[in-house]
Amino acid sequence: MKQINKVAVLGAGVMGATIAAHLANAGIQVLLLDIVPREPNAAEAAAGLTLDNSSVRNRIAAAGRDGLLKMKPAPFFLPGYAAHIEIGNFDDDMQKLRECDWVVEVVIENMAIKKQLFTEKVVPNLKDGAILSTNTSGLSVNEMAECLPEAVRKNFLVTHFFNPPRYMRLLEIVSCTATDPEVVAFMAGFISRRLGKGIVYAKDTPNFIANRIGVYAICNCVRTMMETGMTVEEVDAVAGPATARPKSAAFRTADLVGIDTLRHVAQNSYELLPNDEQREIFRLPDFVGDMVAKGLLGNKSKQGFFKKVKGEKGQEFYYFDYTTGDYAPSQRPTFASIEASKAIEDPAKRLKAVITGDDKAARFAWTNLRDTLIYTINRIPEIADDIVNIDNAMKWGFNWELGPFEMLDAIGVAYFVERAEKDGIQVPPLLKTITQFYTFENGRPHYCAIPDSRYLKVPQKPEHISLSIIKRNNTVLEKNSGASVIDLGDGVFCLEFHTKMNAIGGEILSMIHKAIKRTEEEGVGLVIANEGPMFSAGANLMLLVMAIAEGAFDEINMTVKGFQKAMMAIKYSKIPVVAAPHALVMGGGCETCLHSDAIIPHAETYMGLVELGVGLLPAGGGTKEMAIRAIKLAEEYEIDATPFIFKNYMNIAMAKVSMSAAELIPMGFMRQGDAIAMDMDTRIHDAKLKAISLAATYRPGRPLTNLKAPGRGVAASIKSQLWNMQQGGFISEYDQYLAGMVADVITGGDVPTGTLITEEYLLELEREAFVRLCGQKKTLERIQHMLKKGKPLRN
Repeated sequence: MKQINKVAVLGAGVMGATIAAHLANAGIQVLLLDIVPREPNAAEAAAGLTLDNSSVRNRIAAAGRDGLLKMKPAPFFLPGYAAHIEIGNFDDDMQKLRECDWVVEVVIENMAIKKQLFTEKVVPNLKDGAILSTNTSGLSVNEMAECLPEAVRKNFLVTHFFNPPRYMRLLEIVSCTATDPEVVAFMAGFISRRLGKGIVYAKDTPNFIANRIGVYAICNCVRTMMETGMTVEEVDAVAGPATARPKSAAFRTADLVGIDTLRHVAQNSYELLPNDEQREIFRLPDFVGDMVAKGLLGNKSKQGFFKKVKGEKGQEFYYFDYTTGDYAPSQRPTFASIEASKAIEDPAKRLKAVITGDDKAARFAWTNLRDTLIYTINRIPEIADDIVNIDNAMKWGFNWELGPFEMLDAIGVAYFVERAEKDGIQVPPLLKTITQFYTFENGRPHYCAIPDSRYLKVPQKPEHISLSIIKRNNTVLEKNSGASVIDLGDGVFCLEFHTKMNAIGGEILSMIHKAIKRTEEEGVGLVIANEGPMFSAGANLMLLVMAIAEGAFDEINMTVKGFQKAMMAIKYSKIPVVAAPHALVMGGGCETCLHSDAIIPHAETYMGLVELGVGLLPAGGGTKEMAIRAIKLAEEYEIDATPFIFKNYMNIAMAKVSMSAAELIPMGFMRQGDAIAMDMDTRIHDAKLKAISLAATYRPGRPLTNLKAPGRGVAASIKSQLWNMQQGGFISEYDQYLAGMVADVITGGDVPTGTLITEEYLLELEREAFVRLCGQKKTLERIQHMLKKGKPLRN
């Protein structure tokens, strides 16, 4: 079977270097090459170095690799992964391509330069059967392929990563006429499985799918804004989540990608698409060119369509006023239609509500989406063969919540046609023959094929377990308002949370017990997973605030005890429980994972015991688990537990959150046997397989006894450091108090070192400390601030 073990990345600019970083994230050896500088720089010359020195010759590739460690957001899962990247240059190291299974070109977007690199440097050094790809964002793959020998051409294609490659899910594959379909299938499988990318198949047209549609939508926003006299700030209030698009909306997205980059892609479309019926939209107004000339490029220049300035009262926000060419203070505009939509969680219903509104924002939303959706319909089969590739490209490449054709279904195709025609807009005839673009038949989603209007199965990987699909096939065994138990087949059940932000309350705790009981009676293993925007934001803070306000401390104690009981039920069930977390996994969500037999987190999992940020400590067994893992590790190595306790204590005291699943290993949240899922689509499938494998030899545990408490001496050591930090002004008095309480619990309370304690005793310590903190005024202030502002208060 063909394998890819080493990849060469040609070009060490931002895109090339970040692609190399993500390949390293996947455990692949990388060769990163770039040109030899013309001459030594001043520092090299002063050190007596010449062009004969490898450090000078490899300077550009070295700068690309070294720059990765300073980038934000971080391109590496862990900084140590930089060691997977070997550097070199195009003159001395091209023979090393013979060791590489895949060579990806990421040099400047210039056809002549790319062709010259291929013919003079790459082709003579490619090993037989190696894959050659280009990361071009819009140049013709067929024109590029003309310079390649036939044997290379069949292994040549576009693999277009989106920036930043670690975080953007989309990868567009474009074949040339000679590309072997087996090569395409192999690369699609490899890139989705190993790199976690969502693959779409585009055609050899300028800017492919996502940039063609996404940039059109932004350019249309600019034109419609100027026609209606709206501001960039008003447009972004409409073009974001209200219309099922990302928080960065239109102009913040432009700032994110770079206004110069947006202008370049728009110009590219204008110049290369002479027959496009909407070609003029891509001709951006003069003020955009003026912004680029002035260096107002967006985030990279710290000013673009928006900027923030430190003022007397903190951060002050401004937006670019295109009518004056200067910045104006933020007005934070609000519209009735947008405000009303904020209470609607379902993006399809939210979009329909906004579109059918009757204020300036709703009218803008309609006009922009009307034009964008008609433009998109007219692009089939020009840019893609089907609607699924286009919808996925926009969801994965531009973070739209719904793809264009899903939007049409949400709005209602008949309503869309009638209203567009009332506006005097010519509607594609196809729209009058279709009632909806997606249907659900015979247990599977189907899409409408264009132009013949047949409904075909939406392609799905065999390893992709979609809860939303299987739930429509009568697999929901139990359900309440907070959670469901779903049959995944093969004796494995899934516990799915579905509250707002998957916050854990009484309904979820109740369903944990039901899920375990059913699995013990009827199955072999339980997976805890969901498909929400986040795994879980933790315990429901709003309910806690209400209980504190009423002084219901006995009730709080019982609630915490109930939470602990549910966590212990997970840990000591008679069947294996595997958690498959993704995205945010905070507080109680993290504790759910800590009590599972194994976890299979998605690579982008941001997990932490963050309770200290709201003036509390982890009391769902989180502090207890951190203590036990440290004690057990010390026992295993027959050494003092203090360094392990201190390390785990810091996770809680600093409210540390992993910046990737890989960070969960050094944090002590992942254990031997746990694994990371790179592909979001296979996460639940991987967890199911893990549950089955554990079930074969599963031996239920019992609550632990005879644990050697680290004791008050270790707590005193921690507290002395806290005192120093408070005296130095690094933490507040209340921070010191909170962190001291965590120290008391994690070390086993006010007992001598070595005192034998039980798991249940640690839970009691946790619970008592939690309830005590609920009675503190400053804790209430922290919780209220978090609920109101969404960020921690340091009081």
